Amino acid sequence: VQLQTSGGGLVQAGDSLRLSCAASGRNIMSDAMGWFRQAPGKEREFVAAISWNGGMTYYVDSVKGRFAISRDNVKNTVYLQVNSLKPEDTAIYYCAAGLNGAVTASPEDRKKYVYWGQGTLVTVSS
Repeated sequence: VQLQTSGGGLVQAGDSLRLSCAASGRNIMSDAMGWFRQAPGKEREFVAAISWNGGMTYYVDSVKGRFAISRDNVKNTVYLQVNSLKPEDTAIYYCAAGLNGAVTASPEDRKKYVYWGQGTLVTVSS
């Protein structure tokens, strides 16, 4: 199973990016998906999650209103639209997949996710 993460880059504060996470070797249609990020010297933190059918979404407070998670089960891909970026959003962003029931019960818990992507770096300059 591979979760191929892409879409990161170097941007200025206020800019937007769309991160993608394409799954191969596994149909993620029945999985809940999440995005986490890890800034230099900090622990990996939860950013957003989405249930298997997109009916439920979850966000950490610091990104509510700026980030949007979505999925396309036909393309086996999950997205994270990141808008109004701030320097404090600088991090490596990882996508992850887990059983829908486990993830939606506690989406911020890293242990609920089984598969992880390699990460994509987002750098926001001020």
